[in-house]
Amino acid sequence: MASVRIREAQEGDCGDILRLIRELAEYENLSDQVQISEEALRTDGFGENPFYHCMVAESLTAPGEPQGPRVVGFGLYYLIYSTWKGRSVYLEDIYVMPEYRGQGIGSRIIKKVAEVALDKGCCHFRLAVLDWNRRAMDLYKALGAQDLTEMEGWHSFCFEAKAMRDLAGR
Repeated sequence: MASVRIREAQEGDCGDILRLIRELAEYENLSDQVQISEEALRTDGFGENPFYHCMVAESLTAPGEPQGPRVVGFGLYYLIYSTWKGRSVYLEDIYVMPEYRGQGIGSRIIKKVAEVALDKGCCHFRLAVLDWNRRAMDLYKALGAQDLTEMEGWHSFCFEAKAMRDLAGR
């Protein structure tokens, strides 16, 4: 088992974050939807007013091993606001490379995001998962998350660019 530390992402991690985003998209059979670039990640996450924040899981190697530290997972999140409860965090994506799964890395990323949420005075943090990903759902429930689809019947919707242009009359 590799020694892994969870830390805040740095600007120099954007290439690794993009690599992991592509791996996640492939895992979810959605590779054709990845349009983000390393430059956009850099600009949007590390500018004056970042649109997102990110935790990375970094595998540490023992002294004398040829490979240095390697980013093997990530959790990308941002601040949102609940009109009913106030400050919140949304965990957009969490991913751990297959060969590093089963070591508690995903749980540690989620715990770090929970710490951030509490430190920022948030009442909760949310995330979504594809309906076929039972392993992830079981993990989230084991960690104490509530399935809002089961409990309250919430469904997520998204307005893509064309729909936004149509709505805005552009």
